[in-house]
Amino acid sequence: MPRASIKLLSVAFVAALPLLANAQLTGNVSLTSNYKFRGQDQDTSKVSASKPAVQGGFDYAFGDTGWYVGNWNSSVNWLSGNSLETDFYGGYKFKAGEVDLDVGALAYLYSGNTSGNTVELYGAATFGPLVAKYSHTVSKDYFGWAGAKSGSGLRGRNTGYLNLALAKEVMPKVTLKASVGFTRFAGDIKDTGVPNYMDYSVGGAYDFGDGLTLGAAIVGANKKDFFGPVNKARVIATLTKTL
Repeated sequence: MPRASIKLLSVAFVAALPLLANAQLTGNVSLTSNYKFRGQDQDTSKVSASKPAVQGGFDYAFGDTGWYVGNWNSSVNWLSGNSLETDFYGGYKFKAGEVDLDVGALAYLYSGNTSGNTVELYGAATFGPLVAKYSHTVSKDYFGWAGAKSGSGLRGRNTGYLNLALAKEVMPKVTLKASVGFTRFAGDIKDTGVPNYMDYSVGGAYDFGDGLTLGAAIVGANKKDFFGPVNKARVIATLTKTL
């Protein structure tokens, strides 16, 4: 390798040392009584309220640059031949005055049945205890509702999801949490008669310290006449350990 190139690499490495020093890796593992995604049960093999799922992942922040990547996983049972959801995401966080902004991309992958695979772009704004986040599907596939892999010939691209959330500490170690979301399906999906719908979550979390929290919430969605019991409101308890 030419000396000039070696010198440039050395300078780049030295310049990156402060970023590497501030890099942060965190992990999490959870046990939940029922995994709901946007108000819908992710275990359709049972009709009971208790559909336990094991979940966990990690986040890696590249120092103070604002860039990050992560992975999250959960047991599921709504796709034939699949029992695991694996998410990969990455993005960039920055500030605009008193507002924290976050933009990125997220891929939902289902090994054993790729018809559920979905890719979204997202943008979020946080102001105090309030968070507004919008996710936009850029893949043809959308959680088995549409796409080449599902065999439907339909396109799920341009399906959108808007979520408004509140997290407010109301007393020491106790945080009140509430959210409402709205799913707007792409035209191809809506043309089959699938309706747009809203989901909600109301509950709270208790912090035991040392990264251990216990949360409980009522989670559900409307349009139960179309989606059936998967949108039924459930009381969900989740125990999480942050590492």
